[in-house]
Amino acid sequence: MTPKLTPTQMAWRAAQDIADGAYVNLGIGFPEMVARFQPPGRQAIFHTENGILGFGEAPAAGQEDWDLINAGKKAVTLKPGTAFFHHADSFAMVRGGHLDVAILGAYEVAENGDLANWSTGPKGVPAVGGAMDLVHGAKRVAVITDHVTKDGKPKLLKRCNLPLTGVGCVTRIYSSLAVIDVEGGRFVLREKLPALSVDELQSMTGAELLIPAPPADLTVPEI
Repeated sequence: MTPKLTPTQMAWRAAQDIADGAYVNLGIGFPEMVARFQPPGRQAIFHTENGILGFGEAPAAGQEDWDLINAGKKAVTLKPGTAFFHHADSFAMVRGGHLDVAILGAYEVAENGDLANWSTGPKGVPAVGGAMDLVHGAKRVAVITDHVTKDGKPKLLKRCNLPLTGVGCVTRIYSSLAVIDVEGGRFVLREKLPALSVDELQSMTGAELLIPAPPADLTVPEI
């Protein structure tokens, strides 16, 4: 069985690249967990589309205030200085280029940076929602995703097959097997799990991986 990172470990790895003081929007699903893993000495300012800036970690079970939720309807806590605002003002922040990073989930990512993270299928996300604004309003867009689908098909492709959320918007992918940058319309391998060979990783990737330098080991804590 191919070793792979858990969603929590992918979120931890993505959190390590967020600069201190960055304004960050976390997508629904795996990306929401990034807020749990701020590196020591660094603190991001998290934004949610439904109108909160500067929220804290999830409350302990049983301590939730369900008037305080993020866009994924998960309970959050407040920090000193947390701000509340109208939904329209929230999107003005996104569209005005005030977010440093958006971290989203994905169904498919193309080697040119195209992103598909919604589907018209019966089990898909029913609409593109705010992700369409986030991928073009944030200064940097990263993705957290399993490297392959549940039936083993690549999610990193030459071209997306599903409806696009954004064109040429993704710059880095934190997958369950590797960290991959999108540069010059190609996938560039930066880190991979030590137990996985480059050939094995390539066989699970739907486009060629460029390897300009030996990839670093993708190492994460047991969380």
